Amino acid sequence: MDAATCEVKPPRTWRSVVVVTTVAIGVLVATVLWSATRSSSAGLVGVDVALAVAALALVSVVVRRPQVGGVLAGVLVALSPVVTPVASFAVLFIARNRPFRRAAAVAVVGVAGEAVQAFWRPVPSLPYGWRLVLMTVAYAALLGWGTWAQARSALVAALRDRARRAEQEQERRVDEARAAERNRIAREMHDVLAHRLSLLAAAAGAMEYRPDAPPERLSAAAGVIRASAHHALDELREVITLLRSDDTESPTDAPPGQTLADLPRLVDEARAAGQHIEVDDPLGPPVEIPPTVGRTAYRIAQEALTNARKHAAGQPVRLVLGGAPGSGLSIAVSNPTTPDSGATGNAGTGLIGLAERAALTGGRVAHHVDAAGRFHLTAWLPWPT
Repeated sequence: MDAATCEVKPPRTWRSVVVVTTVAIGVLVATVLWSATRSSSAGLVGVDVALAVAALALVSVVVRRPQVGGVLAGVLVALSPVVTPVASFAVLFIARNRPFRRAAAVAVVGVAGEAVQAFWRPVPSLPYGWRLVLMTVAYAALLGWGTWAQARSALVAALRDRARRAEQEQERRVDEARAAERNRIAREMHDVLAHRLSLLAAAAGAMEYRPDAPPERLSAAAGVIRASAHHALDELREVITLLRSDDTESPTDAPPGQTLADLPRLVDEARAAGQHIEVDDPLGPPVEIPPTVGRTAYRIAQEALTNARKHAAGQPVRLVLGGAPGSGLSIAVSNPTTPDSGATGNAGTGLIGLAERAALTGGRVAHHVDAAGRFHLTAWLPWPT
């Protein structure tokens, strides 16, 4: 507790402390005064009464200005034992609310006053030396008690502050976890639904602008719409299942049917919706790739094809896969841009999400538009041996 502890209390609290303390010490002063008048001469009785009144008046001074009141009480205690209760209270109060060195100084003044009092107002049944030792021990005990009480209060305050900070930190972590979960849900929803909805839009657009197309073409477009809607519901159900799980796996662990082995199906669906895709896959048949890497690779290809349909409709897309165990898996997707694809060269939320996914697996994603106006998306993912 610092030196300004007492000054920050409201006036009503001050008055309460002063009144209660004055009453309690008044009882002690009256007891000492009654005892002193029985053994003192008639000339000292008036002095003791006057000093008792002055001592009670010092209580408020000790509470408001502890050092000043404590020194005054230590000086007055040299004149009469009726001031001893106030001087003792001053030492205890200062030790409780002020630094130790200030309380020790007031205690020294009080012991010195007691030594002077014991010299000129001796007690016949108690030798001077023993009386001085007892008073020194008493003041030292009050000093130690007050210091211990202050240290305990400081410890309790520190523990409360630490608990409050811990609660705030926990709340902050909960807020961060909620924000991360929201971002995770948004990323999963985007990855799952954007591809399917773009297929639906492409097939519906073909039916809208070519109502005179042969029946088999219209039937094929309707089949794409039906299949895309069906797959969208299935994948949405998988995402919800994943998000409701205990999260014992990484958020990028692939649910069934969404790994690199399903890339041919993804390409076939896009081609059925009218997208022109050229695939260069030297990897050949499905190879053994860690599930996390396979899911991330699938999402990268899915997002690239979706962006091409949205921002460069009708343009051919080239998809190149490469790599080997130990050297990593590379994915490259490129397509010409169109004059109205204003957002093609900018990093949208989908590309940002891909970069985060790749970073979680230890990989990286980059994209740019070359001088010829062709958009390139490249990714590299670790492929352990």
